[in-house]
Amino acid sequence: RLSLEEVLQWSQSFENLLTSKYGPMIYKSYLKTEHSDENIEFWLACEAYKKITSQRKRISMARKLFTSYIQPQAPNEINIDSPSRKAIIRNIQEPTESCFDEAQRIIYRHMERDSYPRFLESPFFQKLKQSLQTNGKHSMVN
Repeated sequence: RLSLEEVLQWSQSFENLLTSKYGPMIYKSYLKTEHSDENIEFWLACEAYKKITSQRKRISMARKLFTSYIQPQAPNEINIDSPSRKAIIRNIQEPTESCFDEAQRIIYRHMERDSYPRFLESPFFQKLKQSLQTNGKHSMVN
């Protein structure tokens, strides 16, 4: 279950949010309201991609990442600079474990600078915090 303690950790740093149990899922729900959930989806997909050990699976996953997020006009196209996009295009035939690292770093910084501060200020986050504070108080009394 989501705890107030976990939620308060999210305010400490963006990394706390992304590495917590429920943070990515809740942050993604918030990003959907901003129509930018492709960022967290891409970031999480990159985390999964880095864990792939089979070259065959890596190639398959790299192509999926490329067609979903990287190629121009991709259905969930992420906002990365042209040199990063070109580097991925060059490496996609023989994808390495790190071929999406730069794009992932860019997206991480976008989220950390743009949507994360808005998330912390949002009614979405404030209500979540409030409901956990209220529920916490009740459960201590009972």
